[in-house]
Amino acid sequence: MAKNTNQTIETEANVSDFINTVEDETKRSDGFKIIELMQEVTGLEAKMWGPAIVGFGSYHYKSEAGREGDAPLVAFSPRKSSFSLYLSGYDGKVQLLEKLGKHKQSGGCTHIVKLADVDTEVLKQLIKGAFEKAKTLHKG
Repeated sequence: MAKNTNQTIETEANVSDFINTVEDETKRSDGFKIIELMQEVTGLEAKMWGPAIVGFGSYHYKSEAGREGDAPLVAFSPRKSSFSLYLSGYDGKVQLLEKLGKHKQSGGCTHIVKLADVDTEVLKQLIKGAFEKAKTLHKG
């Protein structure tokens, strides 16, 4: 039986070129601002993961089912209706989300339509918490 392979892998694609493909001017501007926030918090450079995810840092995972690959520690993607923020769960995340502002949760993603809808200081705290938790979980 063939092993599943992760389609979302780090690429050499240019992050700025990708964000510049976002048609909506506000969303494009917000995309660059989210990159700045994540770079400030993580101290890491933005990298493309697959065709549409901007990630920071990476870790190697191996699931109980035998699937393995690499993934970013924190990431986001400018989707058509909102930004999907990939921020892992940790103690205190729920309390911060209550202070974030207008957002939705689905699965492990936090969705925001635009930065003006949220408190960016709280967003930075969310990014930091997720980044620190992911680094702790995925040492090696």
